[in-house]
Amino acid sequence: MYSEKVMDHFSNPRNVGEIPDACGVGEVGNPVCGDIMKISIKVEDNIITDIKFKTFGCGAAIATSSMVTEMAKGKTIEEALKITKQAVADMLDGLPPQKMHCSNLAADALHKAIEDYKNSQDK
Repeated sequence: MYSEKVMDHFSNPRNVGEIPDACGVGEVGNPVCGDIMKISIKVEDNIITDIKFKTFGCGAAIATSSMVTEMAKGKTIEEALKITKQAVADMLDGLPPQKMHCSNLAADALHKAIEDYKNSQDK
């Protein structure tokens, strides 16, 4: 049902935790499945230098959170904004159709963290 990459990111998630002095935080949830994701980012010179996540949810939710942090780390804000739900699923060698909403949440949480960062820069 799950690819080896999904199982690896579920069993050995990368970038778990919170960044106390985060530049941006994004939190999203899906009340239907109960998954909740929180992503915090540290940005220096327009580059995401650190990124952490906390996820309450199924294995796919944890795997997509882990993968999206790996995809975004070291990228510019503009590059990270181009990370899509499909890109996350593709990097994990696919997700079962009933689990695609999990990858939607991971990309959404990343985009919300970036939006939060951008809003703080406008002040």
